[in-house]
Amino acid sequence: MTGAGTTPRPSHTSPSQRLYGKISRADRARQKGQSPCVIWFTGLSGSGKSTTAKALEHRLVEKGLHTYLLDGDELRKGLSADLSFDDQARSENIRRLGEVARLFTEAGLIVITAFISPFRPEREQARKLMPEGEFIEVYVETPLAICEERDPKKLYQRARQGEINNFTGIDSRYEPPETPEITINTADLSTEQAVDVIMSYLHKGGIL
Repeated sequence: MTGAGTTPRPSHTSPSQRLYGKISRADRARQKGQSPCVIWFTGLSGSGKSTTAKALEHRLVEKGLHTYLLDGDELRKGLSADLSFDDQARSENIRRLGEVARLFTEAGLIVITAFISPFRPEREQARKLMPEGEFIEVYVETPLAICEERDPKKLYQRARQGEINNFTGIDSRYEPPETPEITINTADLSTEQAVDVIMSYLHKGGIL
């Protein structure tokens, strides 16, 4: 009982008794001061996907934005190390990567991906995981002949010699995007020019 002139004692609630609401996607985005999205590069091996994606990430980080780059080669070594390179396995690989990209946007990040991702249905499935306007498909349409000329890992050479099977562009199909948000050709554009094109789109679209 509290008498007249007596100050009530404060009520102490232990951490285990508190009710915590979920920290939302919007909360995390607001904390970082940015709009989360997935910037999904697709194109043949040697087209310039990874080089452009890395340059784009550097440009965004220089502006103080919070990003994460998911590289197809790196994820093949871990998350998808159990998968082969046949069509079914490639589809499963992209399904997994799409889910990972979505989770990273839940943390409020701008996610950049660099995968061949050869099949339209799998790319569209990844798009459907994201809110409208937050999946930005970047088609790197560098011609096969140019990609083969570059061939930094000698993969095309090995595929032509029959040492690698199911290689995209040689004995496995690549399905170009029909309506990508952005199209670039690294045979015509320098890396910096390609990044400029993407940055312009992000500004006009209200992502930046």
